Amino acid sequence: MAVGVAARPVKADPRLIVALDLASRAEAEDLVERLGDAVAFYKIGLQLLAMGGAETALSLKRAGRKVFLDWKLHDIGATVEKATAAIAASGAGDFLTVHAEPQVLAAAVRGRAGAPLKVLGVTVLTSLADADLAQIGYATSVVNLVERRVRQALEAGADGVIVSPREAALARRIGGPNFLVVTPGVRPAWAGRDDQARAETPAYALGQGASHIVCGRPVTAADDPRAAAFAIAAEMAKG
Repeated sequence: MAVGVAARPVKADPRLIVALDLASRAEAEDLVERLGDAVAFYKIGLQLLAMGGAETALSLKRAGRKVFLDWKLHDIGATVEKATAAIAASGAGDFLTVHAEPQVLAAAVRGRAGAPLKVLGVTVLTSLADADLAQIGYATSVVNLVERRVRQALEAGADGVIVSPREAALARRIGGPNFLVVTPGVRPAWAGRDDQARAETPAYALGQGASHIVCGRPVTAADDPRAAAFAIAAEMAKG
């Protein structure tokens, strides 16, 4: 994918999280090398987790990068608590996602204890729209469900939430100035939407109150990933 805008090199924006959703650890580490100082924060999701992602996370941390462990924990409370405690003890990440359900959130917060790991509740996946919720069995809208789960995240003591850019203002209003509002489903003006149902631009997401944006394929599939990362940082500077 070619970057459709002129990219003027700028300093890496710490609010940009690049998703390492790649087929192997070698590909991920090669991309990190190519990106160099253009990116300071990386997301490791389930695909890379199965291919040595925990080791990649530790390597990134040793190199001074920040790491978002997007592992979306969802199980009984005791299991989530123990898993979160193990992840916190490993020092492999800065952010960790769990599904934003009260028992799951509370268990993750207990497991994190005094560690610096930030617990983020996943509200509604960015690939879902109102019609998808109805098909699942929810008799509510995306916005209403997001609002409920943001409030539950706060009550559980979580550090923030994952929402689409379209719900970022809602999450910021409820959560306050120090609440983490992380927005996947972000696509630069020159990139396609892919499988995101509620995608918006970096400037839009930040303008709505996002603290961080997550961007994957516009960087990882670009002909020049470094130029793409700088182009996104330039867009973010307008937000």
